Amino acid sequence: MQSTYFKYLRKNLPIFPNWWVALGPGVVWMALAQGSGELIWWPYLIAKYGLSFLSLLIPACLLQFPISLEIGRYTLLTGESIFQGFFRLNKKFGIFLWLLMTLSFLWFGAFASAGGTALAELTHFPIGWNAKSQTLFWGYATIVLFVVSVFLSRHIYRLIENFMKIVALITVFGLLWACSESQVIQAFPSFFKGIMQLPDALPSNWQAEDATKLLTAITFAGLGGFWILFYSYWLRDKGSGMAANMPRITGMEIDRAEVATIQGALPLDDAHNSVLWKKWRRFLTLDISVGIIGNLFTTLMMCLLAWALLYPKGLIPQDYEIAVVQAEFFEVSWGVLGKALFLLVAAAFLADTWLATADALSRTQADIIHTLFPKARHYSLRQWYFWMFALLTVITSFTMSLDAPGSLILLSAVIGFAGTVIFPAALYLLNHRLLAPALPTWARPSKGSAVLLLISFLAYFALAVCFVVIKLG
Repeated sequence: MQSTYFKYLRKNLPIFPNWWVALGPGVVWMALAQGSGELIWWPYLIAKYGLSFLSLLIPACLLQFPISLEIGRYTLLTGESIFQGFFRLNKKFGIFLWLLMTLSFLWFGAFASAGGTALAELTHFPIGWNAKSQTLFWGYATIVLFVVSVFLSRHIYRLIENFMKIVALITVFGLLWACSESQVIQAFPSFFKGIMQLPDALPSNWQAEDATKLLTAITFAGLGGFWILFYSYWLRDKGSGMAANMPRITGMEIDRAEVATIQGALPLDDAHNSVLWKKWRRFLTLDISVGIIGNLFTTLMMCLLAWALLYPKGLIPQDYEIAVVQAEFFEVSWGVLGKALFLLVAAAFLADTWLATADALSRTQADIIHTLFPKARHYSLRQWYFWMFALLTVITSFTMSLDAPGSLILLSAVIGFAGTVIFPAALYLLNHRLLAPALPTWARPSKGSAVLLLISFLAYFALAVCFVVIKLG
């Protein structure tokens, strides 16, 4: 099962740069993932149901490793985006995923309004407005700030990566500080026990409407749904592996890559490229680990804080206070100043979810349009990116006003989960069956990676079945 597309296109792998330069997409992943499962749904579940579901967190994060590995492998070895791979696998299947992805992201403006809940609580501005109106005001203000930053940026990916690195670092150090309080330390032994104890039944206060929240927490423990596909685009605009030969969206700068071919190439089969691939393969494993383990670490800290500080008081993050009650974390440490600091941090890493998603989705849409419609190539990827970014800004600015942010995020998650169930099977067919015969022996995926994909598929399929059973029950 060999693709004729790859029959003659062969190039050398680029030289691996130093680790500090190469790493980055995993940090973007980590910071983006902080905006949903970490700040919202896992603290919600812990605050409401205690430690009943905590043992599911670590497996939920680890399930995404083999999927991310195969997504990254395809881009590093071909230079192409994962959607270009899906179109090579089957054009109709690729279009189906494109439409499903587009539908799932119509509501991601909710992350800007979720960040607005924190800023509204912090400022109580505009004065005299109710909580919903203040939240939307700050959500729209955040979007305007990000749109201006993107349209004036000389290199958009660098802007995104640098901003996400700052948010990730602030989050980690802030949470470590909050977890150092005696009240939190005293709760650690029981919390650790909860990590190791699998749930044998639903909690006595279980409410069926929380099934979607549980599904979202598990799916987004890491970077779930269609978000996980964005990793391919961050690698490509970073210029990782064979992606160094592909077009990149630079922003106000214009570089030679804008006129490059959209067709990928495979590495030449020689000893030199074999050595280089080992370095790129180690990079891929480490970069993914930064995203998964970093997000797992911060999510565990958020859960510990929720167990120590929210659960005893019955404080549950929801509706237009979705990012407000967690300010209790920092208020314990630093009083009013700590509360204000947390609200700023919460606003930053909820709003950065809107920024990173708008950026990645615009890249994805521009790439798909270029791939499917040859006449669209009269305009550069850069032009299509800005048009898509403007369109998504308008759409999400409208949809974020339709409901409370939590409800909109849940709707997006349920649609995205359908993709999560499909991805392991699609990636197996793409990398292990279609691409592998065209690769040098040293670059082919192992049987072990196929087994891990199977485990992910079975786990997500089982989750889908459980979700349906709980909802119908």
